[in-house]
Amino acid sequence: MAEKGVPAGLRGLEWELPHVFLGLDERGSEFAAAAAVILPVPYEATVSYGGGTGAGPAAIVDASRYLELYDQELDCEPAEVGIATLPALALSGAGGEHALADLRRAYDAVLDASPGKFVIALGGEHSLSSAPILAWADRLAQAGRRQTVLQFDAHTDLRPEYEGSRYSHASVMYQVQERVNIVAVGIRALTSAEMTLVRASNHLHVFLADDIHAGDEWQEQVMQVLGDDVYLSFDVDAFAPALVPATGTPEPGGLQWYQVLKLLRRVFRERTVHAADVVELAPIPGMHAPDFLVAKLVYKLIGYRFRNG
Repeated sequence: MAEKGVPAGLRGLEWELPHVFLGLDERGSEFAAAAAVILPVPYEATVSYGGGTGAGPAAIVDASRYLELYDQELDCEPAEVGIATLPALALSGAGGEHALADLRRAYDAVLDASPGKFVIALGGEHSLSSAPILAWADRLAQAGRRQTVLQFDAHTDLRPEYEGSRYSHASVMYQVQERVNIVAVGIRALTSAEMTLVRASNHLHVFLADDIHAGDEWQEQVMQVLGDDVYLSFDVDAFAPALVPATGTPEPGGLQWYQVLKLLRRVFRERTVHAADVVELAPIPGMHAPDFLVAKLVYKLIGYRFRNG
C-alpha cells in the first residue's frame, strides 16, 4: 500500500501500489536496508531495426507490481531482502561516447553508495552494458581477478562498429572483450567476421542455440568455461520470440524459460555474480506478457542471488 508522503490521517486507505519494483512499501524499498538495487537506464540511441527499448525499464517496473512475491521454486519471498528502486537515469544526448561516459560515472557512484548490494541495471539498449561491465572489470582487476561476462543473447555483439558507431548495441561486447572473458549463450545471429574472432580467441566462448537445442550437455560446458567472478548481461532476445516478441531484433529459435532458469540457478549457486543488467525489452502496447516475463526474470535473479539454498 502506497503511504510514503501521505499525511497520517490518510494512511490506511487503499492507495495504488508504489511505482517501484514489485510495488514494495517504503520499508521494503528503503535504499539503506535493501540488499538489491534496481537502476533503470532508459537509454536508446543506436537501435537498428525495431525501436522502443527506451520504454523498457518503466514497463518492467510497472509489470513487476503485479508479481506474486512468493517464489514456489525457492519456497520463500525473495523480496524480504529489500529491493530499492532508483529513479531512471537520464544520460547525455550528445552521442554514444558521452552517454556511456555519463553512465560510467553514475554507475561508479551507485556502486560506491551500495557496498555489498546486488545492482541490476534495466535497459534500454544493450550498448549501455559496457559501462557497468568495465566498472566491475576495473574493481576486480585491483584485486588481481578477471571478470567473466555471462551474456544471454541472440547476437554476439562483437562488431568493431555498426552503422558508423563504435558505441552501437551491436558492438557492446567488442568494446569490452579485451578486458573480460565472455561466455555467450543462445547465439543464433552473427557475422562471419565475428565467428572468426571467436574461433581465434581463447577468452570468447559462444554457445549457439543450434547446439543448445540438440542436447543437455551444453550447460555443463558453460560451467566449465565460466570464471569465478561473473557479471550477467541478459539481452531478452535470447528468449524465443514466442516468449518475448517485444524486442528490436527478434530471431527465430531461442531459449525457453525453464532452460534459462536451470542454468541461472546453478550459476548463482556455484559462482559469485557481482551484478547484472537486463536489456532490450521494447514494449508492445496492449501486449503485457513479455513485460511480465522480464519482470519475473529480474525477480528470479534476486531470488537466486540471496535465497538459492
